[in-house]
Amino acid sequence: MSLLQVVARHAARPWTRAFASESLSSFPPATGVYHVFDRATKRKQRDRAVSRDAGVGSRTVDYIRDEVADRMMERLLDIKRKFDTIVDLGSGPGHFSKLLEPEKTRKVLMIDSSAKCRTESTLNRDRDEEFEGMLVEVERLHADEENLLDVLPRNSQEAIVSCLSLHWVNDLPGVLVQIKEALKPDGLFLGAMFGGDTLFELRTALQLAEVDREGGISPHISPMTNTKDISNLLSRAGFTLLTVDIDEVHVGYPSMWELLEDLRDMGESNAVVGRRHFLHRDTLAAASAIYKELHGNEDGSVPATFQIIYMIGWKPSPNQPKPLERGSAQTNLKDVL
Repeated sequence: MSLLQVVARHAARPWTRAFASESLSSFPPATGVYHVFDRATKRKQRDRAVSRDAGVGSRTVDYIRDEVADRMMERLLDIKRKFDTIVDLGSGPGHFSKLLEPEKTRKVLMIDSSAKCRTESTLNRDRDEEFEGMLVEVERLHADEENLLDVLPRNSQEAIVSCLSLHWVNDLPGVLVQIKEALKPDGLFLGAMFGGDTLFELRTALQLAEVDREGGISPHISPMTNTKDISNLLSRAGFTLLTVDIDEVHVGYPSMWELLEDLRDMGESNAVVGRRHFLHRDTLAAASAIYKELHGNEDGSVPATFQIIYMIGWKPSPNQPKPLERGSAQTNLKDVL
């Protein structure tokens, strides 16, 4: 586990407005899928984060995605195979794609649901010049992660990766099935997403403050999955040779206010369907005090925990290693222990 310290760099701002979710129009939901998140709102939140201060704001908060991308790359390097093309699903500006080298792939296809326009969109935040030193061909494609098979034919890809985008997907089981279908036999899926204990400090502080000041609670932090659920979903989607593990990134902030501002600049503001669009200033002030009292560090800063679930799955293939039949072992476990 690593500790990232964020320097106090934030001027005074209208914090109530900064945290309150923006009221944005949404696309009509697709039939047959229970919608937890407003995907149109999330897309606009991320693109607006990029357009704010000409993208400077979003770059200063790349530390979480850059750290997770580094840890994902370590897992990819453990796989001794070179892929002709790697699809980076929900790529954003390319936190993971920028780490790829010719030894691992010839080309990366970045897919993101940000706006189609060339400027002020997450997918096109970083100019082509920032990718020129990679020696890996880069292609960008605007598409919705929830409709992957609309842009990727079945059995067409050798590897698909996803770095911190699947936690905003409404139909996660369906997306995993589409990823498996888009892969060639023995194709690789490598992903990372936020786990259920992410921002538990902020969650508890907001809940306690809202109960105390307003007599009830409403969702301000997205529901997230856990390791057991991910293992089951990958298995149900048809993946084999599963590897699922958990890691944490701990970040120190001067106070809760800086954390909220960074979440906004990351494009990670609340996008739950039916969310409140406003939180009273006195409730936020109470939450800040509770946060520091319950979780504060000795130096006066406050910690924030980002739990990361890493997952690896392979599309079935006849030439994959098969587990031995039960009872076929030649060594007694007692002798090993």
